[in-house]
Amino acid sequence: MVVMLETDKVFAGSIPEDYDRYMVPLIFEPYAADIARRAGSLAPTAVLEIAAGTGVVTRALAPKLSPSASYVVTDLNQPMLDYAASRQHPDSRITWWQADALALPFENAAFDLVFCQFGAMFFPDRTAAYREAKRVLKPGGHFLFNVWDRIEENIFADDVTNALARIFPNDPPRFLARTPHGYHDVEVIRSDLERAGFSDVVIEKRAEESRASSPRLPALAYCQGTLLRNEIEAREAGKLVAATDYVEAALAERHGGGEVAAKIQAHVILAVT
Repeated sequence: MVVMLETDKVFAGSIPEDYDRYMVPLIFEPYAADIARRAGSLAPTAVLEIAAGTGVVTRALAPKLSPSASYVVTDLNQPMLDYAASRQHPDSRITWWQADALALPFENAAFDLVFCQFGAMFFPDRTAAYREAKRVLKPGGHFLFNVWDRIEENIFADDVTNALARIFPNDPPRFLARTPHGYHDVEVIRSDLERAGFSDVVIEKRAEESRASSPRLPALAYCQGTLLRNEIEAREAGKLVAATDYVEAALAERHGGGEVAAKIQAHVILAVT
């Protein structure tokens, strides 16, 4: 059973802009380049992106697609989708569409590639979402996505979570461990895909490095550019700035006060209909 709080879904206010400004360069760009490379190598002509967020993969993949390709970019959250569209160069091949991954508003067998970067962890019913991806794929089509590995393999996220637990010992904010890093068991992922009807599944572990010019940037990224912000603000009004400062100090103590770097790790999954 997937446990998800309502605050795990509310990408609104300044979160889309802060997410794109801080989180994307910190942890998402290396994987966006990777998944765009993998997607482009499949030479798709009809592409559906699910949970596009602020469009980091959209910007990386669009130049790799053929001039005749069609590319539908979706997200459940309209503020994120609006921000993604504002960052994308005009491209007649791209259609922006608010859509729920669990109830895709597209015909059967409409796409030869469906992909998603770091969105599956947010799906309240992953098997249902995978079943929808399979439904809209053509025979022989590909479903490509990635998810974060466990939080202990993602050093900055783990450091931030541990630091906040010291500030709020009676009710530690656990968003990062619960949701972005809560879907890391490869056997569970494979089982969910098989229940959705996928039989040809390849799962690859991929490590990258998260780099920032100072510990201030990952502190801002995680505390103010993700839904962790909602949990901090819910615990004590006006505590966000102080919590961010505390996390910055904790990161500096462990990684130094100048340029910082740490391991990030994810699973990349390719399933074929």
